[in-house]
Amino acid sequence: MFILRVIFKACLKCLEQARAHLVLVLSVCGEWGPTAPTLTHTFGGRGWSSDKTERMLAALVFLLCCFQSGKSQRCTEGFTFDIRSRQCIDVDECRTMPGACRGDMRCVNQNGGYLCIPQSLYSQPYARAESPSYTEPLYPDTSVGFPEQFSPPISPGAGSAPGPSYPIVGRSSAPCILGYTLGEDGSCIDIDECEARSHQCNPTQVCINTAGGYSCSCTEGYWLVAGQCQDIDECRYGYCQQLCANLPGSYSCSCNPGFNLNTDSRTCEDVDECGTNPCTHGCLNSYGSFMCSCDEGFELASDGTTCIDVDECSFSDFLCQHTCINTPGSFACTCPPGYYVFEDGRSCEDLNECESGNNTCTTAQVCFNFQGGYTCLNPLICEPPYIELSDNQCMCSAENPACRDRPFTILYRHMDLSSGRSVPADIFQMQATTRYPGAFYIFQIKSGNEGREFYMRQTSNVSATLVLARPIRGPRTVVLDLEMVTVNNVINFRGSSIIRLTIFVSEHPF
Repeated sequence: MFILRVIFKACLKCLEQARAHLVLVLSVCGEWGPTAPTLTHTFGGRGWSSDKTERMLAALVFLLCCFQSGKSQRCTEGFTFDIRSRQCIDVDECRTMPGACRGDMRCVNQNGGYLCIPQSLYSQPYARAESPSYTEPLYPDTSVGFPEQFSPPISPGAGSAPGPSYPIVGRSSAPCILGYTLGEDGSCIDIDECEARSHQCNPTQVCINTAGGYSCSCTEGYWLVAGQCQDIDECRYGYCQQLCANLPGSYSCSCNPGFNLNTDSRTCEDVDECGTNPCTHGCLNSYGSFMCSCDEGFELASDGTTCIDVDECSFSDFLCQHTCINTPGSFACTCPPGYYVFEDGRSCEDLNECESGNNTCTTAQVCFNFQGGYTCLNPLICEPPYIELSDNQCMCSAENPACRDRPFTILYRHMDLSSGRSVPADIFQMQATTRYPGAFYIFQIKSGNEGREFYMRQTSNVSATLVLARPIRGPRTVVLDLEMVTVNNVINFRGSSIIRLTIFVSEHPF
């Protein structure tokens, strides 16, 4: 307890003294502690003997001197006050906080804080040779003695008795911790190993100065593998939306045809190709592309953009009944002279020149219309011994001996026939107009059937039909004498009548 009395007395004296003496007492409290040298002191000529008083004095000395000397200093977050160096030093959170970083993250201490970085990207700072991770500051050994002694001033009324001597600690230029150097003002300043080129980073790494040290890191686009910086293949991690090309320390994104690279240099946006009018007719934009369309009657060419006319006439020979003419985007049907295009736009219909008056027949002639044309029939002239019975019939009188072996009547008839008409075809019919009891009738082609294109088929006792047996091509005019023979055995009579049939075969099959 004697030591506590000495310290307490020293503190009281210091408080009464000048600021220099107060600093000295704080030095005694802060650095000597229980190892303070043994000093002899009496207070007011009396010695302290009460144990209770001694304990109170010891507590007072501890609060006034020791606590105030350290706790009165405030440091910013991430730093703590060091009593010996009387400076704010960095707190190594990676050592004091085991759970600072979680998972696959590595804790890296920084000046005033710490960082959590992935293990794969961690670049271990190079430690200086023979240097621990943390070195306590070096200070003079105060336990071996003191540089000098001095006598404090004597209090009034204390007499001339010499007072106790107090140590004065002369602090020499204390060395700084590793990574720092002593500045001109006596403070420790950080050594920039990167600028001084005293680091041990290899050529593929970049030196980063830290408080009291340095670290070796890789530049952007590289990571540390086995002590070497290797290029990161960013394309493996899907940095680009579409196409990716890995480059040393970087990468480049590009887009497929039909897309443009956005300003972020990673994503792609669709190009509206239709805005540049690439198509001849219509354009439909699609994601990453476009489609051209053509108007009716056109088709897309092999280049995918040009529209070319469709030759509809080449599709079929039956598109038009006569002639097909291709037009841009469509087609047109035409008909030969004597016909006109029907309402359906494809069929040909006969133009009746006789009804329309579009003919050259005289008033004495009769206009006869047939498929694709017309003819002017002259007035009937009956050659002797025939006489005119009507405008289309000649008769040979039975009283005239010259008519005995001749047909009794000749009836003139006309008809038209399409070229190439399918066969067999019934084209004309004959019938007896007068019936005699006991008589029968025979129908036959008397003349004009040299090519055997026709034949007669009897349909009843008094009628028969003219049949087209072979296709006939026009234009052609065929005159047939169709004979009807009347036989009556009761009265022993045999006579005949003729229909002179003129057939106008058209040039076309319609």
